[in-house]
Amino acid sequence: MKIGFIGMGIMGKPMAINLVKAGYDVTVSNRNMAKCDPVVAVGAKAGSYTEVAESCDVVITMLPNGPQVKSVMLGENGVAAHMKPGSTFIDMSSINPVASKELCEGVAQYGIEMLDAPVSGGEPKAIDGTLSIMVGGKQDVFDKYKDMLGAMGSSVVRCGDVGAGNTTKLANQIIVACNIQALAEALTLAQKAGVDPNLVFDAIKGGLAGSTVMNAKAPMMIAGNDKPGFKIDLHIKDLNNALDCAHAVGAPVPMTASVQEILQWMHNHEGGGKDHSAIAQYYEYLTGIQIGR
Repeated sequence: MKIGFIGMGIMGKPMAINLVKAGYDVTVSNRNMAKCDPVVAVGAKAGSYTEVAESCDVVITMLPNGPQVKSVMLGENGVAAHMKPGSTFIDMSSINPVASKELCEGVAQYGIEMLDAPVSGGEPKAIDGTLSIMVGGKQDVFDKYKDMLGAMGSSVVRCGDVGAGNTTKLANQIIVACNIQALAEALTLAQKAGVDPNLVFDAIKGGLAGSTVMNAKAPMMIAGNDKPGFKIDLHIKDLNNALDCAHAVGAPVPMTASVQEILQWMHNHEGGGKDHSAIAQYYEYLTGIQIGR
């Protein structure tokens, strides 16, 4: 199986590296081809979008949002037009599920199957190959590529037809964002009440309030570490898609709207490139204290 991988960003690069390490024949591509160098260094090949399309059995994209995926795949001289009929397109970007369905219809005109397979876990889990991968598409196509996806993630679950993967990812992003907001509020409360946030974290992380989000983000908030594992601007993008989807299907999402306003405030105050745990800095602005310091 020859795999093409387009998009060598924070997530795409380590994901492609894990495919190479698992023994797959991988050709990588990126708008800035220099970003392919670390993957080539471990054994991948590099090529243009067209070269990837023409030489590979399956093409994976990991791009910022739906418009970029549509441009690469279906735009002028797009990748889909150069792929072999019977090949497969797997979009691992986090985009609006409506856009996933439109992409599926577009590539089907070239005889190409599609899966939407967004991921959760951020850069650390992309590096160690333990991402959670949420997949939409036909059962037989999913079965064909499940093991390959497993080289990048510890959990690979088919959630339904195309679009179901990104619907599941939007649900994931709502839960993560609201957890981070609640964590920032709780640690701010603790400090304002004179209790050490480190001890609060230690005391509650093993109980019902404990979560993967808390374990990953509480230490960052307490240390003031806002180095991005997942940028605020990317979470804003995901929640915009969640709000659009919710409005389209009539789902109430008031908590999502609330945390989105905080993330947008961070963006407007030069925080868009920070880790989403930097939501804590919004509460620091309101209270004049820094959690744990």
